[in-house]
Amino acid sequence: MDILGSAQRTIQIEAEGLLRLKDSLDHNFEKAIRIIDTMKAGQQGRLIVSGMGKSGHIATKLAATLASTGTPAFFVHPGEASHGDLGMVTRNDVVLLLSNSGENSEISDMIAYTQRFNIPLIGMTSNPKSPLAKHSNILLLVPKAKEACSIGMAPTTSTTMMITLGDALAITLLETSGMTKEDFNVFHPGGKLGQKMKKVSDLMLKEEDLPFVKKDETMDQVFLTMTQKNLGSAIVIDDKQNLLGIMTDGDIKRHMSPDLLSKTVGDLMSKTPKTIAPDLLAVKGMDIMLNHFKTPITSLVVTDQNKVVGMLRIHECLQAGLA
Repeated sequence: MDILGSAQRTIQIEAEGLLRLKDSLDHNFEKAIRIIDTMKAGQQGRLIVSGMGKSGHIATKLAATLASTGTPAFFVHPGEASHGDLGMVTRNDVVLLLSNSGENSEISDMIAYTQRFNIPLIGMTSNPKSPLAKHSNILLLVPKAKEACSIGMAPTTSTTMMITLGDALAITLLETSGMTKEDFNVFHPGGKLGQKMKKVSDLMLKEEDLPFVKKDETMDQVFLTMTQKNLGSAIVIDDKQNLLGIMTDGDIKRHMSPDLLSKTVGDLMSKTPKTIAPDLLAVKGMDIMLNHFKTPITSLVVTDQNKVVGMLRIHECLQAGLA
């Protein structure tokens, strides 16, 4: 048996099905997007996603994708819906029902419920003559295509097309809403993805933790402040907390002399400290510290219109799992 040939043939057949799906999209897809967007704008309804069997697995995944990309959605099992879970569906909702054949007996109660209470029904099926197709307000017709299964029985190409059509809905809705990476982070606060979406303001040291000094202070005063805060540097500000410069351990070492303690901050400070805005992603700050200088630096002063509001250090970034 040609094992690689079998795998390649499966992928090729499913890829051809996806191209057919792409070419089949019409005004009904646009209508589905608009009705869901209208529901979202009302801020009361949800997108109820449902399906049985393989379609149910796809519906579960799709509901999760929609919810994570800004469309309030959840999965309702058709079987459970017939035994009380229909009470989860309200008149403000929109129902997206998936069934390749469109004829499953298990989905009949869901269809009847949407008809009875005038709840918009979006049907996704490959059978235009099915009960689901006939009773849908909007029909997303999946084109007929050859299944990749060599005996033509296992749903393969058809399920691939359904999950891709669902992804197309989710991503189009994401784009029509103008969702940003920062918005996306709201729905993913945990895990690696959530950490990488954290802003500088989430990880920075706040003002009360920072070693502030003035330009005319002498170095003996600076040493005391740096020792108390133990950050390896001191931030030089004026009376209005505008950033003037920074004094680091490296600056001190470069200016070691017998009269060091009598010198002022203004004599030794670096006048061009590296800064970052609080609303940028922390991973951007980490990139600046590690990749934008001949020798990596370990901290950035966080400023808002040149006023110091914090400090982003490599230590906190690493502890947050940004590496």
